[in-house]
Amino acid sequence: MRRIHHTMLIAAAGGLLACGASARIPVTDETGPNPTIPSPSRSLIPTVKIAPAKGWPSGVKPIAAAGTAVGAFASGLNHPRMLYVLPNGDVLVAETNAPVRPDDNKGIKGWFFKHYQKKAGAGVPSANRITLLRDTNGDGIADVRSVLLDSLYSPFGMALVGNALYVANADALVRFPYTAGDTHITAPAIKVADLPGGTINHHWTKNVVASADGSKLYVSVGSNSNIMENGVDAEVGRAAVWEIDPNTGSHRVFASGLRNPVGMTWEPETGALWASVNERDELGSDLVPDYMTAVRDGAFYGWPYSYYGQHVDDRAKPQRPDLVAAAIPPDYALGSHTASLGLTSSKGATLPAPFDHGMFVGQHGSWNRKPFSGYKVIFVPFAGGKPAGLPVDVLTGFLDDEGKALGRPVGLAVDSHGALLVADDVGNTVWRVRGAVARP
Repeated sequence: MRRIHHTMLIAAAGGLLACGASARIPVTDETGPNPTIPSPSRSLIPTVKIAPAKGWPSGVKPIAAAGTAVGAFASGLNHPRMLYVLPNGDVLVAETNAPVRPDDNKGIKGWFFKHYQKKAGAGVPSANRITLLRDTNGDGIADVRSVLLDSLYSPFGMALVGNALYVANADALVRFPYTAGDTHITAPAIKVADLPGGTINHHWTKNVVASADGSKLYVSVGSNSNIMENGVDAEVGRAAVWEIDPNTGSHRVFASGLRNPVGMTWEPETGALWASVNERDELGSDLVPDYMTAVRDGAFYGWPYSYYGQHVDDRAKPQRPDLVAAAIPPDYALGSHTASLGLTSSKGATLPAPFDHGMFVGQHGSWNRKPFSGYKVIFVPFAGGKPAGLPVDVLTGFLDDEGKALGRPVGLAVDSHGALLVADDVGNTVWRVRGAVARP
């Protein structure tokens, strides 16, 4: 009986993969400072289109933009998600995935969602470690690999301040002592601050960046649901960027209404903190655009009550017209359901024009849109500290002709030689994009 029930569910899941209306608006119209925002399209069964995880066949790699070249900096990793470059050039990679969450995605709908996650390559257990990669001869390939930290709890973001290495686990910000050149740290973690976790922990990834003087840490915390279906109490402190004092652990909400902020970086001209944010699902293929924005102190960005400013989402209960009135639109749309996770400034990069002044974005790829969106790395040009133009593709080819995912880009970083590093969690690789012609 159990086997029959399981077979029926699988069959139903296969049927659902064909459900949902296709997009009417191209991604380009949903990109930029003034995206098209159509009316929502809601149905009993949401749009579902999954790119099954396949991985890279031998000898195959992503397609680099003209004037650049790509190669594997390190391969054979275990679900690499986030990157951080230390001052001595060593590269840290968080090999990680979601923790055990017994109360997330319960019921029939939850079963389907877990099935889709597994199909998309997100169902693997977390390695719970940070691995150090070192290129000793400067050939663009890591020839030293060491586990710097292990036995962590779904680690994601990393930041070094002086001799303190901060790691954002799924439930706490912790720190470790670090000395330049370390390849393994045995000292126990020191907790700096608890972060929202628990048995739901729907958006589990927590990122961290430090202020220029190291006096403040900024931690991104995603919502505990798609649209507050787990209740108001489950969202306390979530859908926000926190400001934390690393010395005392005290914190405040720096900005809120950000459904799932993931990538964070500093804009070098203005010194503003920028974040990439994944917006809500199940309003159709054309809604809601993910975005990148300068994160303003005290600002409210709408979630869950509205999106892209004051477009009301009537699914959020109870409604809060006062907060909708206060919601500000983000700075730059990145297309609906692109899952724009990675974000880093081009500061220090040596890639040729047009990739010399702006921000790189790692788009993990859609599941709630037909046709697919994302599955690439893009570059958004900046001028005067603000986006100035449409994105340019940097790295593509993550989907094959059958719609299977060879890889999915996540975290980004610029290495000590000015190349762009890309964590690929389905391809289990860190890719390195450099200028095709070496600069003196």
